[in-house]
Amino acid sequence: MASLPYAADAESPLKPEELQVLRSQYEKEGEYVGIQTKFNYAWGLIKSSSRAEQQEGVRLLSEIFRASPERRRECLYYLALGHYKLGNYQEARRYNDLLMDLEPMNMQAASLKGLIEDKVQREGLVGVAIVGGIAVAAGVVGSLLFKGASRKR
Repeated sequence: MASLPYAADAESPLKPEELQVLRSQYEKEGEYVGIQTKFNYAWGLIKSSSRAEQQEGVRLLSEIFRASPERRRECLYYLALGHYKLGNYQEARRYNDLLMDLEPMNMQAASLKGLIEDKVQREGLVGVAIVGGIAVAAGVVGSLLFKGASRKR
């Protein structure tokens, strides 16, 4: 069983020429592209700092996941990572939880779970702060309007 990379590995993009090698191989195989070639290219795309390339990587992995049951376990982690990088934390959590159900002792999935939970919590707090700020602003505006309306009487 191949070892999965840690989430931090997904943060370091391939050099453009390395990604080009994977892209060229993928394109050369055309409609008969092998699963491993497609998988390698998808992983290279997920590592990219380009959101469009990350999305394409997730799309390719989703195709592999649906078409190749024997690669699903491996795809779960990479799909979780791809969605994590795209900021789709609910999807990332869903794929990662499926992997954790299959492999409760998987250290990479456990590490990714921590990262996902951190982001969800941090973004949740930012969301609460934004909503709170909007509520305060609405209250101030409302009280000013109310004072203005009561002065006109």
